[in-house]
Amino acid sequence: MEIKTLSLLDFRNYREQEITFCPGINVIYGNNAQGKTNLLEAVYLFSHGKSPRAKTDAEMIRFGEKFFRLSLSFSDRNRSHTAQIQVTAEGKKSIKVNNVAIGRLSQLMRYLNVVMFSPQDLEIVKGSPSVRRRFLDEAISQLYPGYLSALSEYHKALSQKNSLLKMLRQAHVSQDAVLSVWNEQLAVSGSQIVRYRQEFLSDMAKAASEFHAEISKEKLKIDYTPSIDCGIIEKEAQEIFLSRLEANQAREIEAGAAQIGIQRDDFKISVSEKEARLFASQGQQRTAVLSLKLAQTEYVHRIREEYPVLLLDDIMSELDIHRREYLSERIQKKQVLLTSTDTDLKESTGTTKLFRIDKGRLVE
Repeated sequence: MEIKTLSLLDFRNYREQEITFCPGINVIYGNNAQGKTNLLEAVYLFSHGKSPRAKTDAEMIRFGEKFFRLSLSFSDRNRSHTAQIQVTAEGKKSIKVNNVAIGRLSQLMRYLNVVMFSPQDLEIVKGSPSVRRRFLDEAISQLYPGYLSALSEYHKALSQKNSLLKMLRQAHVSQDAVLSVWNEQLAVSGSQIVRYRQEFLSDMAKAASEFHAEISKEKLKIDYTPSIDCGIIEKEAQEIFLSRLEANQAREIEAGAAQIGIQRDDFKISVSEKEARLFASQGQQRTAVLSLKLAQTEYVHRIREEYPVLLLDDIMSELDIHRREYLSERIQKKQVLLTSTDTDLKESTGTTKLFRIDKGRLVE
């Protein structure tokens, strides 16, 4: 998978800019707060339809302007593509791929795959379960449109169920029949989500453990901890999921909110038999995340039969020389967009194309 050109109009601190990337390693360098990360964010939008850091689409519009527009040309192993994203100050978003309007995110995600690695990804190890669930959702949704659809259906049903539970708690009445309708819908989509997560993490755990052993010689272990462990056989999984929901119904009515389900899932990362969130040093945490991201890259390659575009946001400065050299070796023969405050990476990554950014402009 390869990005050819990216055009930006009134996006973040860019007035108007077009950048042509090389198939290998692209080093985007300059001082802090010049707009380097904004370029990675723009590319990420074409893969996920949303920003990895903005709370709303409109906040990415250049100050004082009414909209932003991004255009991207890229290719996969089958053909070349063009894509365009426009967002207005009112929050209206339009997306086109090959001049065809895209109505759902699941349609967009089938085209461009990226894996992004930034210093904030340490939160996958040391942060709350919601951060790890977001990592799972974004990683799996890129590859399986059915997962994103199931996730959307689940959260719609969960919202309706929580509204009903709150009402029942306040009214001190029981409406088991109505709750059963929502529980049945949650069991269908929830059991599908659990299976996707189980299979993804099972594959990821093995690869991440191998990468980790190469970097540090320590043992990395990843364990999925679903709120409802319902197995992987579809019919049985739905039945188990539903029975667990029904068994907790009285407790949920008393609490006025759902107490179990995929919204409570987590996965535990351990280094040398100790939970990394609690006991790992910052260096160990960085190594765990690096291993996880490299494993994700290989997983995408196995499913899509081509490597994703790697977006590395100022990550080399966070790594010691050993881990920097290891990552540099692993990203060879892949397209990489890498931000940095210097050009030290020119020697460590081989052939590169350099882009200096100054105040939202590409400086030749």
